[in-house]
Amino acid sequence: MTNWILGEKFSETYPHLSGVKALWETKWKFPCSRSVYPFHHGKYEDFEPIFQRLIEDNVNDAYTDRYTEYFLPTARRLVDEAMSAQGSDRKKAIELYERAACVFRISRFPSVDGDETGFKREVFNEQCQVYLRGASLWDTPLKEVVIPHTAAAGQDRKEIPLFVRVPNGASAAAKCPVVLLLTGLDGHRPDNTGRSDEFLSRGWASVIAEIPGTADCPAERRDPKSPDRLWTSVLDWIKSQPFFDASHVVVWGLSAGGYYAIRVAHTHHDQLIGAIGQGAGSHHFLGREWLSRVDYHEYPFTLSHAYVKKYGYRDWEELLDKAQNDFSLVNSGLLNGPSCRLLLVNGTWDGLMPIEDSMLLMNYGKPKEGRFYEKMLHMGYPPANECVYPWMESVMTSK
Repeated sequence: MTNWILGEKFSETYPHLSGVKALWETKWKFPCSRSVYPFHHGKYEDFEPIFQRLIEDNVNDAYTDRYTEYFLPTARRLVDEAMSAQGSDRKKAIELYERAACVFRISRFPSVDGDETGFKREVFNEQCQVYLRGASLWDTPLKEVVIPHTAAAGQDRKEIPLFVRVPNGASAAAKCPVVLLLTGLDGHRPDNTGRSDEFLSRGWASVIAEIPGTADCPAERRDPKSPDRLWTSVLDWIKSQPFFDASHVVVWGLSAGGYYAIRVAHTHHDQLIGAIGQGAGSHHFLGREWLSRVDYHEYPFTLSHAYVKKYGYRDWEELLDKAQNDFSLVNSGLLNGPSCRLLLVNGTWDGLMPIEDSMLLMNYGKPKEGRFYEKMLHMGYPPANECVYPWMESVMTSK
């Protein structure tokens, strides 16, 4: 057995996994009361009654439609209130739309599969519509842009939906740097208002894209090279936009998206000025030993089911047999090639993506940069952003 830096916690079953009551009381109640991940822009008073009803009715499986249904009356009431406020109080309407979008987000947890056509997909589509309605009211709006997947091959679909936000005043004469934000397993395009606000405050555009096997991403999930084609199409589109400074593009991959940030830092190194892999996997995260305990750590619900859907395997056992060989960045040979500047950020007690996967990259190719937060969980939250934004600023201001 590997001597994981996670130590004895590797073999533990975390207390929130005993049911929705434990999840709420030991893991989600505190961040919800402070509107932090995954409750950004949500309100405690929206969620507390919902979770009390879930607890009373003993609804513990978030993969079911029944779980999702508990959230929808609250989400739709907030939408109605937002629409009523829109004509007289724009600020209030924006807040209500954001709250509604957050409730929709928690309702469609853990994730929305890229080919899914069921109830959670419908709810995700509703979330996107509500989010975009609110985002259209911002002083600097965010919009959905659907671009052609010009490099599509195999089973890739032919269009790429993006969320794009461009600073006011950006033009061919005053081009703006771009952050290409790669979302995660459960956080999709409508879940990144805070980050797009941060980019905007620095004069950067946001281009937000989902990763293979999730939400609206068109890339073939079972083809390890499909993300390379995906980012070719997206980066070519960025380069074609007259108001984007294509010489200053940074990729930031979140959680499962961190894997793709590391990959694109190598495959498209000459088109990027930097990349960040936060909470990223690279090799061990898809190994049988690590995956044997991944359902028992800090993810809110069972993770294995979402993984099978994301990677497109027949079942969990096939994923255990094949995933590391298929998707390991070490096995791919890419890590020995050139890369752009690459920052790796995570907590040393990450139970979803082992810190060893970030450390491993230091043994390959061009020197990497890293900031690992002692005894912090997945993504290195809450302190991780204290290093990410200053690093991005330094990269964006370089020539």
